Amino acid sequence: MEALISVATIYLFILIGFFLKLIFKEEIHERTFVLLNLYFLQPVLIFWGLTRSPLSSNIISFPAIYFLIIFITLFLALMYAKFFIKNKQDKSIFLASSLVGNTGNLGIPLGIALFGIASVPYTSILNIANIFYIYIFSVFFFAGEKFSLKSSLFNILKIPAIWFTIFALFYNFVGFSLNENFDKVFTMGAYSAIVLQLIVFGIFMSQVKIKTANWKLSFDTIFFKHLLLPLIGLIVILAFNLSPFLAAILFLELIVPLAVNNVNIASLYNCKVIDVTFCVLSSNIIFTTLIFFYLLLIKYFFGF
Repeated sequence: MEALISVATIYLFILIGFFLKLIFKEEIHERTFVLLNLYFLQPVLIFWGLTRSPLSSNIISFPAIYFLIIFITLFLALMYAKFFIKNKQDKSIFLASSLVGNTGNLGIPLGIALFGIASVPYTSILNIANIFYIYIFSVFFFAGEKFSLKSSLFNILKIPAIWFTIFALFYNFVGFSLNENFDKVFTMGAYSAIVLQLIVFGIFMSQVKIKTANWKLSFDTIFFKHLLLPLIGLIVILAFNLSPFLAAILFLELIVPLAVNNVNIASLYNCKVIDVTFCVLSSNIIFTTLIFFYLLLIKYFFGF
């Protein structure tokens, strides 16, 4: 029930953005929201999330398996894109977004609903890993089509989320903690970032036209995100013989739908943002359809 409430709340904020754009049309300037979120609220969210609890060696080593699964699938995605995706921008979008799940806005609440509050340190550290992937590899793929390698790397370094992640990890590692009053401010900013991110997605979603949607790109992305990535993840997780609790959490973070943050970055670099939005929308629909099957897999293999 808690998982369903979490999903329903997320979709409620998306619908708010959807109807705002339909009602106010040109009065809503989505790029303003994107810049506000990327350059101010997202860094606040990252810093807040990474200072919730102390980092331990066990928690820090957990993302290594996650990255192994991601990079195995990324190698296959590179091979697939080389032979089956001809349009250069479509190739960039596919490589940038197909492996990036919504581990923050959806993954953490679902982890709490399914596995309890004990899952938070593990879902949070996997969200950190996902953040690094987004702001290094996804930014590189989205920006790389328009810029040289040197310019693409420079664009990555301009994203404040990278620096705030490094600073937050250092801050946590040395044992600092936020003053109670400052913590309230960061908490407000963090929740604002989540809400605004979902509203931005709804705004872009209102501009999707089913007849002209990029169905081929959406199919390619969904195939890798919801079929191939979970399959590879399941094989690797079983090979490492993780505890059922950790294995279930890792699998959950692999099956969540595409991250809405893909829309932000695509908008920032003017890379077919409506096509990216359609991919994210399709992924959420597929996830909602398959979640019962995913939960059966978690129960069968990991006992949860």
